[in-house]
Amino acid sequence: MGATWHFSTAGRLAFGPGAVEQLGELATGHSIRRVVIVTDKNLAKAGLVDKVSQPLRQAQVCVDVFDGGEAEPSIEAALRAIEYARSSSPQAILGLGGGSNMDLAKVTAVVLTHGGVPTDFFGAENVPGPIMPVICVPTTSGTGSEVSHAAVLTDRANELKVAMLSNYLRPALAVVDPLLTLSCPAKVTADSGIDALTHAIEAYTAVDYDQLEVPPGESSGYEGRYPLGECIAQRAIELIGNHLSTAVRAPDNAEARQAMSLAATMAGMAFSNCGVALVHALELSLGGALHCSHGAGNGLLLPHVMRFNLPQRKRTFARIAMLLGEDVSGLNDDEAAERAIAAVEQLARDIGIPERIRDLGGTEEQLPTLAEKAFAIKRLRWMNPRQSTLADFKQILRNAF
Repeated sequence: MGATWHFSTAGRLAFGPGAVEQLGELATGHSIRRVVIVTDKNLAKAGLVDKVSQPLRQAQVCVDVFDGGEAEPSIEAALRAIEYARSSSPQAILGLGGGSNMDLAKVTAVVLTHGGVPTDFFGAENVPGPIMPVICVPTTSGTGSEVSHAAVLTDRANELKVAMLSNYLRPALAVVDPLLTLSCPAKVTADSGIDALTHAIEAYTAVDYDQLEVPPGESSGYEGRYPLGECIAQRAIELIGNHLSTAVRAPDNAEARQAMSLAATMAGMAFSNCGVALVHALELSLGGALHCSHGAGNGLLLPHVMRFNLPQRKRTFARIAMLLGEDVSGLNDDEAAERAIAAVEQLARDIGIPERIRDLGGTEEQLPTLAEKAFAIKRLRWMNPRQSTLADFKQILRNAF
């Protein structure tokens, strides 16, 4: 990989309370006059589709709405979104909602541009070229999909979540308005918030960019950790430590909502460059089989993977403990690193993240298959700071069971 790193993000980011009111002007600035909004019925009922459509229509942008989005969207949902959008002949696709809807928007734009079906583009760097503009407007603070190069769908037939990774998937425009998250339910706030923390911690603890080894002819889709990514990830961890519990308990707290919106976007910038690793590999398998939210699965697995990586990242974990508000004065790196894992466990507990795979309805008999499916995702193993075996994957799952 050499000693070079690269940083990529959305083409343009507008952030702040009321940012959505600028959508019309931002869209026409990109010469966009016809948009399909990809969203879901809950957001339509909550009035958020109207909030986004209004400034677009005021700017004479024609808006059509596909509201068939779903949590952890299936390949079938993507095919329905593509069919709807194709009949509208849009100039851009706008993803409104959490990561599920934003990812559906990205997949829709890929297939409308390049033809084929979603499965043609799964994996790293399989999108052959630029896609029609994608606009992302998040209503949760979690996935960071508004700035990332990833889109994840659920392959129900194989009980596995599958991802496409490509810098062509990065939105042309991200509009992050914390006011749109005020109606986000407590469970979704918790799941999405712990997802953002997982992104930030995995980015901050990933294999170093100059140590990343990818076999010739293959791509990991990530760079490994490097100084700019570390800087962004640390700030995201700090914001989440200070504000996630408040956002869950006091949903109208504007300061907490704004901080979590910023943290999720920053964590998205960090992980989509530096990488995610074993937590995500295991969750793609776990979530595909048990149909839990991506955030709940990540939050459950995170402390167990941190414990596995502890020997390789003691000093980094000690820093994470500080960022999460732990008093580590007088402690050595070993002791402070343990505090980081304990702090993550406590935060997850405080906001109601399930603590055990059995709590999600998983059985002990499923663990070997879950481990094998996760271990097969090589690109995520390459990103982990500690080398791992299939036996390690099985042990992590047993510990989490």
